[in-house]
Amino acid sequence: MNLYHHPFSANARKTVMTALLLDVDVELVLVDLRAGDNQKAEYLALNPMGKVPTLVDGERVLWESHAIMQYLADQAPADALYPTDRFARADVNRWLFWSAAHWSTNIALLVQQHVINRMRGQGEPDPSLVALGEREVVRFGKVLDDHLAERNYLCGTTLTLADLAVAAPLMYTVPGKIPVTDFANIQKWFGWIQDLEVWRKTIPAS
Repeated sequence: MNLYHHPFSANARKTVMTALLLDVDVELVLVDLRAGDNQKAEYLALNPMGKVPTLVDGERVLWESHAIMQYLADQAPADALYPTDRFARADVNRWLFWSAAHWSTNIALLVQQHVINRMRGQGEPDPSLVALGEREVVRFGKVLDDHLAERNYLCGTTLTLADLAVAAPLMYTVPGKIPVTDFANIQKWFGWIQDLEVWRKTIPAS
């Protein structure tokens, strides 16, 4: 299997961490986003969204990070990272959907304004978009912080795909000015995630 990625992509990073944790045999293929490789015809033939990650398994092609994480987990022997119990798996899926619909989307809005636009020379952040992103991150951050008040993991008593998915966008907490530092439970949980070997292994080079 080939996993097309870029280390600056939080979505790609969560799939790489999944592969490492599961010890799934994948070959990492760098897609240079800064050079526009993701918009070239040969890559768009694999992923018409022009984003990373993309997984190629023989003739099968899969994009969307959470789908890739689930697919990789199903390649490995039964593992707590993506439990097989029906409710436990639904609980993990619940947080994957939550992250995609609410959490990652609004963090990405702030990263776009504070990081990507400046890298591309597209001017100063739009105050109205920044305000929207901050308001929504705080709104959903409280949900996450409350959930973590009495637990060490998002689901059950072990690390799951949910933890990886929700944590990955927080790699941009400082440069993206993500307003989560006042959430004590999130910070405690995220500090533990940052201590994981797979997190340290996937820190992008500056």
